[in-house]
Formats: sequence, C-alpha cells, structure tokens
Amino acid sequence: MKILAFAATNSKKSINAQLVQHVSSRFNNADIDFVDLNHFEMPIYSMDREIENGVPDLAVDFAKKIDASDLIIISFAEHNGTYTTAFKNIFDWISRIPGRKAFGDKNIFALATSNGPRGAQGVLDVATTRFPFNGGHIIDQFSLPHFSENFNPEKGITHPELEEILSNKIDQVKLHLQKVKQESCS
Repeated sequence: MKILAFAATNSKKSINAQLVQHVSSRFNNADIDFVDLNHFEMPIYSMDREIENGVPDLAVDFAKKIDASDLIIISFAEHNGTYTTAFKNIFDWISRIPGRKAFGDKNIFALATSNGPRGAQGVLDVATTRFPFNGGHIIDQFSLPHFSENFNPEKGITHPELEEILSNKIDQVKLHLQKVKQESCS
C-alpha cells in the first residue's frame, strides 16, 4: 500500500506534521511518501497567471503524488477556521489541471490538531465537506485537541481515551482499504 502523508501547512515546526507522521507510521508495511508543502511553493493562484503561464510543474508533480497513492493522510492546520494559504494554493492549482478531480478519487484519512480545545475541528469540517466534490473520498477523520497536553513525540497520543478513538479509526481505515483491495481483485 502506498500512502501520501502531509501536514497541510508550511510551518517548519508543525504540530500537524508530528501528528501525521505518527499516524502514518501506524500503517505497517506501507510505502509512505511524507511530503513537505514547502517543496511545492508556487505563485498564488490567479486566473491571469494560469492563462499567462499555465499550471505550474510543481502542481502537476503534486498531482502525480496523489495519483500514485492508495491512501492520503492529511493533517490540517487551522488558520482563521479554514485551510492554511500554503495548502489552499496547492489545492487551487491542482484543481486546474485539465481533466482531473483535484484528489483523483483517492481515499483520505483526514486529521487535524491544535493546542486549543477543538483541535482544529473547524478546518476538518470544511475539508470533509469540500473534498468529496473534488474527488476525495473521506474514509474517516480525527481531531486531537490540546496537542501539547495530549501528544508526546516518542509515545504519540498520551490521553488514553483519545488514543483508543484514534486506534479504532486507524483499524477502520485499514479495514476499508482491505475491502477495496479485495473488491478490485474480484
């Protein structure tokens, strides 16, 4: 199984990067492509830029990473209740590639975290509502509130109830992917 994993932020000290790395590491025997959005920095999308220069090669490269995956695991940082500008710009550009749905009809496990009590639930709600319209099949979602209190870099999630919720969700995602694989082999 190939997993594309990334934090939907360009922060170099991202707590969402820590969460997505932890969660993706729990998919044993998977080939994980962990992407840093800083490697996909492009001009801010505008129709004028698209007409003048076309879709940037970096957007096409990012779309190829999506296409090569069986599962996408994204952990969203929340800026003013929605996506970071870094992620939104990539989303805008890949959505402009002719003949494709932005997320290529791929399965997605959506995550979010913050140091606040809602754990970036606002951006998670936006993403899980929007992505199905753009070819993203949300299998499940998980929000981790109070990141600094509930996460340890060596141990992962330290809050027992939240760890149990995440473990159950990971099991459900694995089960879903196994069913999809079996159906495609039939």
